Amino acid sequence: MPLAEHLRELRNRLAKALLAIVIITIVAAFFYQEIINFFTKPVLESVGCPKSFEELAQTARDENPCAQITINGLLAPFTLALKVSLMAGVVLAAPVWLYQLWAFVAPGLHKHERKYAYAFVGTGFPLFLAGAFFAYKVLPKTADVLIEFTPFGVDNLLPLDDLLDLVTRMVIVFGLSFELPLLLVMLNFTGAITGKRMLGWWRGMIMGITVFAAIATPSTDPLTMMALAGPIWVLYFAAVTVSMLNDRRRRRRDAMGPDDDEAS
Repeated sequence: MPLAEHLRELRNRLAKALLAIVIITIVAAFFYQEIINFFTKPVLESVGCPKSFEELAQTARDENPCAQITINGLLAPFTLALKVSLMAGVVLAAPVWLYQLWAFVAPGLHKHERKYAYAFVGTGFPLFLAGAFFAYKVLPKTADVLIEFTPFGVDNLLPLDDLLDLVTRMVIVFGLSFELPLLLVMLNFTGAITGKRMLGWWRGMIMGITVFAAIATPSTDPLTMMALAGPIWVLYFAAVTVSMLNDRRRRRRDAMGPDDDEAS
């Protein structure tokens, strides 16, 4: 295909992907209250201040700090609704724009390359969801630890947009960190590194993953850090195992000689 045809194809794919994002963003705008409640409910149940005077008096007697959720400014609610709707549009439209990306790239791939791509996409998405689920579950504990640093007698006012930014950042960081094993396996399948070499990195990888977990998690408690580091350790050794099995398969294949399509 000439270069002009490639550019025209890319333009059409991008237009379809953007159209899907816009449509889903508009639909999500009607449900942005439910989306906000879904993301903030665990944190509010953990550190949110009570609404009634009786509960507030009981909280004051127990001396347990809490956070009052606020929104500042007239434009802040509209900006927040727009940001939440756009975020939902990008996430929920992922099947469409990922398909458009795949449809643009797939014609240039060989049959075995498409097979590997299907496997990586089919594995990467569940790994990202697993990381996001972990973040969603540890957020209440993280918020509870952070709120304990509030000095006694001081009201903690938590802007809603800051809370959503924290939740979004935690979900993205946890989700992407779960993709590390997939990246290592992909490098192994391309021949860049071997499973034996990856296994030799285990001390440095454990230390690096632990440091990354300590930096990525906003709280300072070891429970939240281990909630991120522990699963990545397990996934790292799983990636090493898969890579070593692939290396053994590659050695057997090389001993048998090239396939027909490779020879041609």
